[in-house]
Amino acid sequence: MIVTIIGARPQFIKAAVVSKALVELGIEEKIIHTGQHYDEKMSNVFWEELGIPPYEINLEVGSKKHGAQTAEMIQKIEAYVESKREKIKGILLYGDTNSTLAGSLVASKMKPLKVIHVEAGLRSFNRHMPEEINRIVTDHLSDILFCSSQSSVDQLKKESVIGHIYEVGDVMYDAVNAFSPIANRTVNLQSLLPFKEKDFALVTIHRPSNTDHSQNLSNIIEALGAIQIPCLWPVHPRNNTRLETLSLPKNIFTIPPVSYLEMLKLLEHCKVVLTDSGGLQKEAYWKKKQCITLRKETEWIETVRENWNTIVGPNPDKIKAAFNTQPKRSTWIPLYGHGDAAQKIAQQLKTSLYS
Repeated sequence: MIVTIIGARPQFIKAAVVSKALVELGIEEKIIHTGQHYDEKMSNVFWEELGIPPYEINLEVGSKKHGAQTAEMIQKIEAYVESKREKIKGILLYGDTNSTLAGSLVASKMKPLKVIHVEAGLRSFNRHMPEEINRIVTDHLSDILFCSSQSSVDQLKKESVIGHIYEVGDVMYDAVNAFSPIANRTVNLQSLLPFKEKDFALVTIHRPSNTDHSQNLSNIIEALGAIQIPCLWPVHPRNNTRLETLSLPKNIFTIPPVSYLEMLKLLEHCKVVLTDSGGLQKEAYWKKKQCITLRKETEWIETVRENWNTIVGPNPDKIKAAFNTQPKRSTWIPLYGHGDAAQKIAQQLKTSLYS
């Protein structure tokens, strides 16, 4: 049996395709939901939309400071794993959240359990990001590491990571391919848009480096106000109170968080993406949309190298300049695999854990 630990929106999406692949190969899986995301649009709706297998237990940890949140996760994950230790072959982890870190710390101290990390080898090289610490620690504790690209493989080798490393592509690409047709068929675009214009910018801003620094957030909003098209901003719940004190330009339209299928629909029809998210940079690339990244670095260096992603940080002049520079569609090439990463992961786990 494999125990999968998830707790945040991107992990739900990844689990949807990997869990399906595990079932197809007859691999038993139990899912622990840590409760790290607790908003309906950020959590529960994913089980309905994406067909994720029911979770075994919800730890209901909720939002806390990093230390308290991670400590509570460790305690509760350890108790669950101890109760089923004889049946468990490995702990499957995604990405770089506190849920990931907690799972890796528990499993690494309960050998012979294997620590399995999907999306391994990513680096922003910014140690001020909590996610960077989480991913580095998890990679160095992992026994089986699945990478989205050769760059990630090279980084793990550079760091002398001792686990078994496999380049399989990106499971988010699997998800985009699997769920885009459903989104196009079932989501009503006009119900999401509070304006009639055809061209619009899709905006997501949630990182503390932007939202917790008033000047950075003001700079970004100033730049968005100068863009001559509507900017649609699904607002992360933690930022609602911050926006109450701001006066937004007339071309910025805020809406509540959207589901994954709704986000895919918006991506399909937007003109440009402005984001400080990690996953949305890739999704924009796969949808052949220009991405302007509101950070000073990115883990997804391939999208920058191919000139579809521009790193601007919270700099108004750079944001406006990037908006006025459109990539040439003829330069687009496939990145991060071929949409079969989940199948490759499931097959390798069957070989590594059950042979």
